[in-house]
Amino acid sequence: MKKLVALGCTLLLFIACQEGDKRYTQNSPEIDTVKQLIANYNSKTYDTSIFADSSKTYYNTKDNAITTAEAMDYHKANDANYSSRGFLEKDQEYEMVVTDDGETWVNCWLDWQGTLAANGKVFDMPVHLTYQFVDGKIVREVGYWDASALALEMQSLAMAENTEDME
Repeated sequence: MKKLVALGCTLLLFIACQEGDKRYTQNSPEIDTVKQLIANYNSKTYDTSIFADSSKTYYNTKDNAITTAEAMDYHKANDANYSSRGFLEKDQEYEMVVTDDGETWVNCWLDWQGTLAANGKVFDMPVHLTYQFVDGKIVREVGYWDASALALEMQSLAMAENTEDME
């Protein structure tokens, strides 16, 4: 009987120590893909090959998706406003999670900094981005940030320009 109890305890201990599928990690091929995407953004390399053809992007919205090509066009158009811009290297955080439904997501928290070309004013902005992966490709990108201070400055610049044009 003692041997049976000892065998049962050993078996339970062995089963309890088995590592299951990772549901959370800070190192994965998907995280490496997102880091490459961030590096591409910083270098103004607009590569869409890491996105699935049907990928949808949501920036500061949950309802109005844009395509990957439209997201790249959005970034290219905004580049004209800045003498420099990009995500800072310091304090970047990345995690990959597998949800209860089996979806794979990479979350990242980054600090973005941009210098307006028109007046040299520098803006710092915390940004949260999350990417859903299927078969190694991004199928959904969601980004949230508060650009209100930047938008107000751009409005002020536009108003000043319009006032000058009227004189």
